[in-house]
Amino acid sequence: MYNFQFENTTKVYFGMDNFEHLKDACRSFGKKVLLVYGGGSIKRTGVYDKVVAQLSDAGMEIFELSGVEPNPRHTTVNKGAKICRENNVDVVLAVGGGSTIDCSKGICATALSDTDDVWDLVERKVPYDKALPLITIVTIAATGSEMDTGAVISNMDKNIKSGIMNDILRPKVTFEVPEFTFSVPKYQTACGSVDIMSHLFDVSYFSAQEEMSMIKGMEEELLRTVVKFAPIAFHEPENYEARANLMWASSWALNSFLTCGIRHMTVCHMLEHELSAFYDITHGHGLAIVTPRWLRYILNDETAKDIYRFGINVMGVSKEMEEKEGALASIEALEKFFFETLELKSTLTDLGITDKDFETMADRVTAWGPIQGYTQLTKEDVLNIYKMCL
Repeated sequence: MYNFQFENTTKVYFGMDNFEHLKDACRSFGKKVLLVYGGGSIKRTGVYDKVVAQLSDAGMEIFELSGVEPNPRHTTVNKGAKICRENNVDVVLAVGGGSTIDCSKGICATALSDTDDVWDLVERKVPYDKALPLITIVTIAATGSEMDTGAVISNMDKNIKSGIMNDILRPKVTFEVPEFTFSVPKYQTACGSVDIMSHLFDVSYFSAQEEMSMIKGMEEELLRTVVKFAPIAFHEPENYEARANLMWASSWALNSFLTCGIRHMTVCHMLEHELSAFYDITHGHGLAIVTPRWLRYILNDETAKDIYRFGINVMGVSKEMEEKEGALASIEALEKFFFETLELKSTLTDLGITDKDFETMADRVTAWGPIQGYTQLTKEDVLNIYKMCL
């Protein structure tokens, strides 16, 4: 375990009764706000009207950027930054899921930088040490971007999905209202739930480094929370308990606390980002396909113990097996959860993806050498995992 510093400065208002604090939160940063959202679902559900009413009560001048893509484009970030610059916007308000929030983080940083192109920040051509304040309203439990320091942006001109990470990107205030997620469709509920689990798997749970026992236990509790409540939300979309538990689990899976002392490359996210960059698929679905194949590929005498522990403590796998047998049963239980319980298609072939870009994707994933994660993976290993996903 590495030495670490921990600080999370995001103030969270959880529940509908706390939503009235939005106007004061926005007003505390100034009088001009950029409202950022996606394809318009917040208008259909009434969330947009609730937000605008709060901003109007606060006397805010509202500017808007709509149409943020599921994998947010760098061009959309640049549009938002331009609006902020031209109108001297004081604060950015993101209403949506991880894509909208990540886009907004890019806007906040680019607007105060020495470039009009967020990709200059991604490629580290231009430094940035300040950003506009960001407030978020979460409408889907998935990425945890509402409490973390990173943003993932897609450049479809280059088929690259990458990002920026800096403490200044952490949202100042976040509003988590479970009722705002009641309208999330089954498919997005499933993909969001996978994303929560994958953050835990990829960033901290499966780690070759020593870590604190309390952290491992908390990771398992969050994983159990998803396994318990995702199927309920899937079949009962207006079940408050299920939506609330998923929402809070999402935030805690990636708010920096569970990653204290852990430092390695996140292999499944790296592999999936290439799939999203080339094929624009839903991130959580790509992770659902990649993760079990990765676990099968890396299963050996050393990794079996950790994989089996996951199966016992999270998926309810029997304790009475040999380690490798138990690890395989654990992977099978995870596959059943993803592909039967949450009804996600199980292969890249099902999504219309072939192996034609695998070589390029594997080259890019290992451009700086083998992946140094839970286990080391070479380009050949990455290619083999992609092929297992077909």
